[in-house]
Amino acid sequence: MSSLLEPELIEVMEKSNKDPEKLSGTLTDEEKREIDKEAAHYEGKSSVGLEALRIVQKHRGWISDSSLQAIANYLQIPAAQLEGVATYYQLIFRQPVGKEVIYLCKSSSCWIMGCDQLQKHISQRLQIEPGQTSNDGIFTLLETPCLGDCDKAPVLMLGDEMYRNLDESAIDALIDKKKQVHADKSSH
Repeated sequence: MSSLLEPELIEVMEKSNKDPEKLSGTLTDEEKREIDKEAAHYEGKSSVGLEALRIVQKHRGWISDSSLQAIANYLQIPAAQLEGVATYYQLIFRQPVGKEVIYLCKSSSCWIMGCDQLQKHISQRLQIEPGQTSNDGIFTLLETPCLGDCDKAPVLMLGDEMYRNLDESAIDALIDKKKQVHADKSSH
C-alpha cells in the first residue's frame, strides 16, 4: 500500500473512524487487558509487540501513529522498534482499510492460473486498484506474493478464510455475500 493517503482513503477514514477512541493515543482497558493476557506467554512485555499491534488493530481497524506510540509506551519499548515490526508484517495496517481486506495471491502458480484477470475483474467490480479501498468503505484490495496454496490456484484470502480455485463468478458471489452481510449489519 502506498504510504500517501489518497483523497478516497481519507474519506473512508473519516467515515469509518468517527469514534474518537479509535484515533486516541491511549489504550483502552480492554486492549490493555488483552495485551497483558498475551504478555503472560512471553518473558517480558517488550516481546509482545506484534501481538499488541494485532490486538489494537482488531479493536481499531488499523494502527495510527498515536496508537503505535500508545502501545510503545505501554510496552516500554522504543516506538521506532515497534514501527519496524508494524511495517514488516503485511497484516498490520498503518493506514485505514476497508472492513474486508482482500489479499489476492500473485504467486507464479496463481499468475499461471489467471490471477491477473481476476485482479482486473475485482478492480472493475469494486472500482479500486490494489492498495485502495472501495467508496463504500467495505473492501480493500491488496496483492500478496504467495498465500502458500499453490495447488489450488488462483486463491485469495478474505478475513481469516482462504478461497481457492477461483473464477470470476466465484469472486462475484463472494463480493455479493460480503456486501449483503454488511448491509444486514447496518440495517440493525
